[in-house]
Amino acid sequence: MSLATAAEYALMLTTAGSPPPTAPPGAEALSPRERELITLVAQGHTDAQIAGQLFISVRTVSSHLDRIRDKTGCRRRADLTRLALRAGLV
Repeated sequence: MSLATAAEYALMLTTAGSPPPTAPPGAEALSPRERELITLVAQGHTDAQIAGQLFISVRTVSSHLDRIRDKTGCRRRADLTRLALRAGLV
């Protein structure tokens, strides 16, 4: 077996058993309230402003955002903004 054939065979074996990479979940995995929160984040609101607008505590906003980050894999507010833009929420 030639070196090129062996390399191609090894590559085929390593990718055959692994599942195809999946994209992180998008806005479709979020509840309507979570979508509302990422929309407000994308509009540049602070946690305190979001809390005041939605009549909830800042701690509740923080908890919602943590849950959204866990669901979507977004770690920064900029990532959440990008997600909102891709989903057409802004």
